[in-house]
Amino acid sequence: MVRFAHIADCHLGCWRQEELQQLNFESFRKIIDRCIKERLDFILIAGDLFDSAYPSIEILKDTFAEFKKIYHSKTPVYIIAGSHDFSASGKTFLDVLEKAGFCKNVENFQITEEGKIKLFPTMHEDIAIFGYPGKKSGMEIEDLKKVEFSKLHFPSIFMLHTTIKDVVGTIPMDSIEKEKLPLANYYAFGHIHKIFEERLANSTYVYPGPTFPANFQELTDLKCGSFRLVEMNGEKIKTELIRVPIKEVVYIEIELDNGLTATEKIILEIDKLNLNDKLLLMRLKGKLKFGKTGDINFTEIEEFVKKKNAYTFLRNISKLEIQEEGFEIESSHSENVESVEKIIIEEYSRKNSGISFNKYLPQLMNILSVEKNEDEKIATFEDRLISELKTTLEIKELL
Repeated sequence: MVRFAHIADCHLGCWRQEELQQLNFESFRKIIDRCIKERLDFILIAGDLFDSAYPSIEILKDTFAEFKKIYHSKTPVYIIAGSHDFSASGKTFLDVLEKAGFCKNVENFQITEEGKIKLFPTMHEDIAIFGYPGKKSGMEIEDLKKVEFSKLHFPSIFMLHTTIKDVVGTIPMDSIEKEKLPLANYYAFGHIHKIFEERLANSTYVYPGPTFPANFQELTDLKCGSFRLVEMNGEKIKTELIRVPIKEVVYIEIELDNGLTATEKIILEIDKLNLNDKLLLMRLKGKLKFGKTGDINFTEIEEFVKKKNAYTFLRNISKLEIQEEGFEIESSHSENVESVEKIIIEEYSRKNSGISFNKYLPQLMNILSVEKNEDEKIATFEDRLISELKTTLEIKELL
């Protein structure tokens, strides 16, 4: 029997607010400490360890410190890239972690003459661990339809960062039927920030949830991060969901119809709450018949929240509409930027069908969104971008 942790979607560095970035990392740290305390046989990280292929220096320093603790505990870590820490050039800081001896990237495949993608296992004693990375905008879906294992092996684990139809729900995302994946005993998924487990014959399909919520809606729904502890005895598998509460989340929803009096109404509602050292999430909704969102004094509201000793405060106005001169403007249509990008690309491709360049758009948007690293020279940054563009566009020289 072996015991291991299944972790995914850490998204270290994803929050801009310093307080939430600290909570994000604290949750990751608590999970690592729990894994070491459990004396596990190994740890799986199924993609999106970082929120970017090129995280900040501070995030890297803190992450390396945690991996050093795992290394000294002599617990192997097996990892794959996710859609956020994947790079078209194939070069990411996951490589640095691996070269430091802190983890093993189990992505290992060959393209056959028939166009199949043949995966080769990383062996942990008698367990075969296969892996395939996630890619931007679900581009790994088509690849997974061509994936096969170099040989059947039991017991086996398949690590992948993608979406299966069972969890997609109403989210506008490409997905694959789990039955079309190569046969394994345990499927260690990442990508969808949901808690999911399903058993089918001798196979167990698991999404452990993110190690910490990555946006307002996830904080509302999940409240905290999570991971899975797994016992594997041959083909018999037992899992335990471990939630990692850090700060208590208080959610309030306030309906408004007047922007001119909204500030006073919001403060009155907040004053009813006990916010001491808690994370306040406030969603504003309704239709403003008078005034506009700019009339709401959020600075005054934030100052009041501070006086209530809240740990931090997030607001959301995606369901607040403005009625103005006979038409309505919705403040926001989506909380998932990646989904919006995908919809725009699909609409553009539909209107400009037949243009072969369209296939490069998702990867190009990912590359061009990369930011310059702290202390990175401009020339080095430009060379990195050009290298990724060359790889993506499949050209040898870029003028």
